Amino acid sequence: MIEVKNISKAFGDNQVLKNVSTIFEKGKTNLIIGQSGSGKTVMMKSCIGLIDPDEGEILFDQRPFSRLAEKKKKDIRKDMGVLFQGGALFDSFNVEQNVMFPLNMFTTMSLSEKLDRVNFVLKRVNLENVNKLYPSEISGGMMKRVAIARAISNNPQYLFCDEPNSGLDPKTAEVIDALISEITEEYDMITVINTHDMNSVLQIGQRINFLYKGQLWWKGDMHTILEEENPELQEFVFSTELTRRIKK
Repeated sequence: MIEVKNISKAFGDNQVLKNVSTIFEKGKTNLIIGQSGSGKTVMMKSCIGLIDPDEGEILFDQRPFSRLAEKKKKDIRKDMGVLFQGGALFDSFNVEQNVMFPLNMFTTMSLSEKLDRVNFVLKRVNLENVNKLYPSEISGGMMKRVAIARAISNNPQYLFCDEPNSGLDPKTAEVIDALISEITEEYDMITVINTHDMNSVLQIGQRINFLYKGQLWWKGDMHTILEEENPELQEFVFSTELTRRIKK
């Protein structure tokens, strides 16, 4: 599991995170939700090591990631897969090269082994015979699936997804949600998803962390979130048309 212990982070006078503690569980979709400016992006960046918290620590299966030297952090990063907002594929790489990128960086596989792994994960995300296409030649939904294939190519223990449905139509977003949920269970990963999409929350929110003004304001799951009598949470949840209809 990933343990977040009393982390705080400020940028100048702006206190973005305030003494946040939570646990992300194995084999579950762990969501971080909240309004813009609530601290969820800083929390995820702290988890993957792009930002160092001012206080507190983050442990990956009892390994104190936030306190390790950079060389030791790299050992844990080998076990991470990251799905960036927008997919963040390399425009000058074709699909095959994009998916192979983590394998080139973190493994000593032979070329044939890498190609086998690339084809395996592309098939897993329901993409075949697209190896030589470039990002400009595929749809937004396909780009997200290629990005997921890249994120799981190195068989990670930890998968981080930053706004995975950003820019997608509702139907395609449902496909991506279902895919992330399926591979989380299939590979028994710890999956952490940063999102403001209530459709995702209600579909795959097995463990939900609601941040409000930099504090962990509520924890629960998709089965209890609509019933929780928390004014700030309700304001966030029922701000979308979907949840307003459900409430009625």
